[in-house]
Amino acid sequence: MRLEATMTKKLITVDELSIYLSLPKATIYTWVCLKRIPGVVKLGRAVRFDLAAIDRWIAENGASQEDPYEPKKSAR
Repeated sequence: MRLEATMTKKLITVDELSIYLSLPKATIYTWVCLKRIPGVVKLGRAVRFDLAAIDRWIAENGASQEDPYEPKKSAR
């Protein structure tokens, strides 16, 4: 990868991604552990996300307001 490409990469924090995706931070951390979210960059103990990779992922998979870890309500 060229130096210019890496220097212009926009990395965001878990807090920023939580706001961006309207998801709880716990869900994002779970997805990181399960490798369900792209663009993860680990800097020591810190976790950052490549915003361009997140945007591509949303474009390819569509945005869902449903949290897959939220318990489903039964239809009674």
